[in-house]
Amino acid sequence: MELKAKGSASIKALLVEDIQVCRLVLSTFLLRLHCEVTLAMNGKEAVDLFLEGKKFDIVLFDKDMPVMTGPEAIVKIRAMGETDVKIVGVSADNHAMEAFMSAGANLFVPKPIRMEALSPIIQDVINKKMHDMV
Repeated sequence: MELKAKGSASIKALLVEDIQVCRLVLSTFLLRLHCEVTLAMNGKEAVDLFLEGKKFDIVLFDKDMPVMTGPEAIVKIRAMGETDVKIVGVSADNHAMEAFMSAGANLFVPKPIRMEALSPIIQDVINKKMHDMV
């Protein structure tokens, strides 16, 4: 499912989260930050989107999901050669940071995520995209 912010959404974000409330909160934050948001319920759905040729500027992954976990999906996505996409691991699990970073994530943010934590991450992605266009 895709959600678009009003105006020109230049950042394509993939949110991979199995819990509906978390999906709602995080997608609302991303929309407020002018991202075009695609939702996936688990790691396999995320991997399938990349296999279909979809491109994203940033992916937010939950850790523990049915079918395929966030770290498992990150390993597969990185193995496809997707090195430019910024991957952020998101979890309330105290031991998740190590799992995400060893899988190939760029960053880890503990849950609950706050808008103040997400905003500079999105700004970095925007800055990188602008720099790459020049």
